[in-house]
Amino acid sequence: MIAVLLAAVEEEGAPTLFYTAGIVLAVFAVAISAAGLRRSRFPEGGARAVMVVSVVLVVFTMAASVISSA
Repeated sequence: MIAVLLAAVEEEGAPTLFYTAGIVLAVFAVAISAAGLRRSRFPEGGARAVMVVSVVLVVFTMAASVISSA
């Protein structure tokens, strides 16, 4: 996935990386929200994994934003 994103940056420029990261983050947020609404005990044992994935996606999106502004 990272190789595809880097290839897109080389072809289209840095804003493509930011747009892609933002879309991935938004889709993840909607998926987590839907899962939380469907199951009352969400995420049971995977709370740390959800937090780690969330932090990684947010940091990646922030980094892409900084890269695309330069």
